[in-house]
Amino acid sequence: MCQRSCFWCSPVLTTKPAIHRDKRDRSKASDFIIDGKKGEVFVKHAGSVNGEQIVIQNCQDSTIYIFDHIATVSVDDCVNCNIFLGPIKSSVFIRDCKQCRVAVACQQYRTRDCFQIDTFLLCCTQPIIESSSRMKFTCFRYYYSQLESHFKSAGLSVYNNNWSNIHDFTPVPEEDLNFSYLPTDAKLEDFVPVPAGPEFDSMQITTDEDRSVVPVTWGKRRKMSSESCLVVFFYDGGSCQRARRLMHTVKSRNPNCILVQTKEVSMGPDDSQRVFGSDSY
Repeated sequence: MCQRSCFWCSPVLTTKPAIHRDKRDRSKASDFIIDGKKGEVFVKHAGSVNGEQIVIQNCQDSTIYIFDHIATVSVDDCVNCNIFLGPIKSSVFIRDCKQCRVAVACQQYRTRDCFQIDTFLLCCTQPIIESSSRMKFTCFRYYYSQLESHFKSAGLSVYNNNWSNIHDFTPVPEEDLNFSYLPTDAKLEDFVPVPAGPEFDSMQITTDEDRSVVPVTWGKRRKMSSESCLVVFFYDGGSCQRARRLMHTVKSRNPNCILVQTKEVSMGPDDSQRVFGSDSY
């Protein structure tokens, strides 16, 4: 488990950036390319992307927010940027970037030729890094008023999260891993600042773990105890609400109890028989 002593502090923005906001709903290709931002804050609000592809490239010392669901995202040649990406139906590909902080929920996550990227991640498949080093990961945690509906529009389940199951295509033999986990007490707002201003008030943005749309899981960090249990909720229209209530109740009564992993799956009769010894419910 990562300790505070191994935390790598990224450069932070020291000047007050200019703010550019994009609320257009026109579907021109240029509307979905964010290029060459220098010391700026750039925002795309709900409805301005609406499932299109986003390209972010050649940005430096900037903060970028995409508060919408997206088809795919590519991030290229960015330095010292803070990036928040709403739910991505397919993949996010980060290439040739360094010293960036990213919060993202996606189907597939991949990096190539990157250095020191800190990621708050939900990924439905196994995250992949290639020719990248000093990569750090932890679980995605965020809330804004439309985030849950954006997850549904992107076809992502908030319960299928493999954020810690990193596959390194290019490991270096006999050297430290190219990736590690951020400390458990890492606060997302210290990496990707929460935007402030009247236009964001109605979004009710927070990084509070208890309000996060995505359950915050421990992942593959070293376990603090050998004791564990499996809890299963069968779908009946109210299972998600019951699961949430259970997680909050357990945490409030025993703060040392951790949620290791969640999974939402469809089970056939054979699967049910194998796991539960019965094919009926």
